[in-house]
Amino acid sequence: MKEFEDLDFTDILEDGFSIVTEEIDEKNIQPTDKNQKIFPILPVRNMVMFPKVIIPITAGRQISKNLIESAQENNELIGIISQRNSDIENPLEKDLFSVGTIAKIIKIIKLPEGNITAITRGVGRFKIKNYTANKPFFKAEITKLKDTTSKNKEEFEALIDNIKDLALKIIELDANIPNAASFALRNMNDNEDLLNFICTNANFTSNLKQTLLEEKSLMLRANKCYELMHEDFRKLELKNAIHQKTSRDLDKQQKEYFLNQQIKTIQEELGGGPESDVEELLLKTKNTKWNEEVEAHFQKEINRLQRQNPNSPDYNVQRNYLDFFTDLPWENYTKDVFNIVKAEKVLDKAHFGLEDIKKRILEHMAVLKLKNNMKSPILCLVGPPGVGKTSLGKSIADALGRKYIRLSLGGLHDESEIRGHRKTYIGAMAGRILQSIKKAGNSNPVIVLDEIDKIANGAHGDPSSALLEVLDPEQNNNFYDNFLEMGYDLSKVMFIATANSLSTIQTPLLDRMEIIEIAGYTLEEKIEIAKRHLIKKQIEENGLNLKSLKLGNSELKHVIDAHTSESGVRSLEKKLAAICRWVALQTAMEKEYNPIISKEKIDEILGIPRPKNLSEITNVPGVVTGLAWTSVGGDILFIESILSEGKGNLTMTGNLGNVMKESATIALEYIKAKHDELGISAEDLQKNNIHVHVPEGATPKDGPSAGIAMLTSIVSSFKNKKIKSHLAMTGEITLRGKVLPVGGIKEKLLAANRAGIKEVILCEANRKDVEEIKKDYLKNLKINYIERMSEVIDLALEK
Repeated sequence: MKEFEDLDFTDILEDGFSIVTEEIDEKNIQPTDKNQKIFPILPVRNMVMFPKVIIPITAGRQISKNLIESAQENNELIGIISQRNSDIENPLEKDLFSVGTIAKIIKIIKLPEGNITAITRGVGRFKIKNYTANKPFFKAEITKLKDTTSKNKEEFEALIDNIKDLALKIIELDANIPNAASFALRNMNDNEDLLNFICTNANFTSNLKQTLLEEKSLMLRANKCYELMHEDFRKLELKNAIHQKTSRDLDKQQKEYFLNQQIKTIQEELGGGPESDVEELLLKTKNTKWNEEVEAHFQKEINRLQRQNPNSPDYNVQRNYLDFFTDLPWENYTKDVFNIVKAEKVLDKAHFGLEDIKKRILEHMAVLKLKNNMKSPILCLVGPPGVGKTSLGKSIADALGRKYIRLSLGGLHDESEIRGHRKTYIGAMAGRILQSIKKAGNSNPVIVLDEIDKIANGAHGDPSSALLEVLDPEQNNNFYDNFLEMGYDLSKVMFIATANSLSTIQTPLLDRMEIIEIAGYTLEEKIEIAKRHLIKKQIEENGLNLKSLKLGNSELKHVIDAHTSESGVRSLEKKLAAICRWVALQTAMEKEYNPIISKEKIDEILGIPRPKNLSEITNVPGVVTGLAWTSVGGDILFIESILSEGKGNLTMTGNLGNVMKESATIALEYIKAKHDELGISAEDLQKNNIHVHVPEGATPKDGPSAGIAMLTSIVSSFKNKKIKSHLAMTGEITLRGKVLPVGGIKEKLLAANRAGIKEVILCEANRKDVEEIKKDYLKNLKINYIERMSEVIDLALEK
């Protein structure tokens, strides 16, 4: 509760404290001790007391109650003085004005809630000479001030008459002032009393009233009061004019609109008022840098907001649009740190291996440093899951000193997610590109477009087509977003796309990106990644310390060989997390365990290891190990064939695609055409049906790279000869007997290494692909290069 309530003339009349109507004995209000030297000082807020005016003062704080009761008991006069700042609860001497009014307490009324109201009458003005005490309340020596009268009494009387007439007009215009106020004014005969009464009860601020109180000349005080009353009168006239102009039979919405129009008109007339939405937006953009076109568009939209009714739905749409418009960083850029040496250290620290990729990224940054602009190819990192494509983008952002934003595009099927919705739609918003830039806070972040190959086509446009403009350095300096309704410069943004496969990406989109292929990791690289990053991460995430768990190279190799089969390290991290959780369980249950985890303990924790002896699987005729490339990296697959009595028909199973079925048909037709050279009788071909099957029938399979494996499998079945153990092959076949090259060689060879393959058959044309691979990756593989299918048979079948 406030210590002192704001009181005006209306309060006085309603509470029965009318100066005119209430009879108060003059003997009771004359000071009884003219020799009083020390006066209790009562600080008040939001009011100023004038001499010869009776005002009730309600005290809420205990210190003020004590002062009033003490002064009443001792029949003392008190000094009433205003605070400079009404928000201060416990004012000090510096917080009070120096000029106030001496007052006599006429009567004290105790209120039910514990407060007391003192009826006081002003005696005269005073000025603080010096404070003598501040406890239990302020006491001070004062200097009494006298008002000076005007030498020209006729002029003063005429001015008082004008003030009186103007006050009556204000009472007539203002419906909040009771009619009894005009009766009180007409019955006042003393000019000084009338002036002080109006100064006390007029609708002026406390500071203005204090200025009037400090004026010793009654003539000057009257002039200032008259000027302030004129300003108040003009406001009331304007308010009534607005009221008459807009007065109609209004429903609730029209009434709210009328009130807002009143505020708007008053603000236009006075040139001020409370801070509006427009003022807030203008203040927000005060230091924003943008070009003339953007400035013109902003002014146009801000003017549109001003013309709209704040209660209409369109107003909120326009306000949301301008909020987004002003939140965009526009021409706010971070300064790039083109420290190539530092960037190399950042990449090496965060990623083990991937030397070719890191080299290409450093070359990319070097070009940017020399060109000093961002109009460079968009990088697209392609590789199996778990090889660090997304984290490479984070490292590039760290190396450049830029903000990093990851934008997941997997499953995106609405073009509006990229280009935004038009703001006329309900719930409209900008596209993800501009939202990401707004989130970054500057116009040149590194944005990683994750899983760009998994964008779907829906009923609402093609999102991948919308990306054509985003990822074109020649066009994206004026990228058009439907919500923003104007171009935005994306040329300084560094876009990095990631994908598992290029087969589902549109050709025009591929043409705009520079493809950087990331192959899987070798066994040695996985071990190093686990030692440097994965084990430490999982130990920390599971609440362990470095002494809780120790895994050597041979144990890590066992985890990788026996419990994972992948190009990346994501499954490896999950297995290490499982081991760490087992250690955490032993620690939490206070069980003793050996922190040096053995291979046997690993198998006990992770379960039965997967079989890895391929010789047992391929130890029968007709079973060949092929090499395949999938969206998750390289892998091996088995191709089986078997003969049965029949008429030479070919059956194929295993969820095979058309291209793969065609490869099997070509292989069989080649065998029929060359059966003499292959040592197969025509009678066997005519009397036996051949069935070709590729296991894991639930997984779709397609592509030409299994051609030579199918040929070898069928020949093996007809000749009843087994395939060499630990041998795998990949290559496309033709009816002319040639072997054609295939793709994904690096991933396929790494998969062969993981599977324990010792020997591989490839097309001669794939030699250049093998030469680009580090020799360390191939140290356990023997690679045979062939050009014709007959060479495959000679190499693959056991003698």
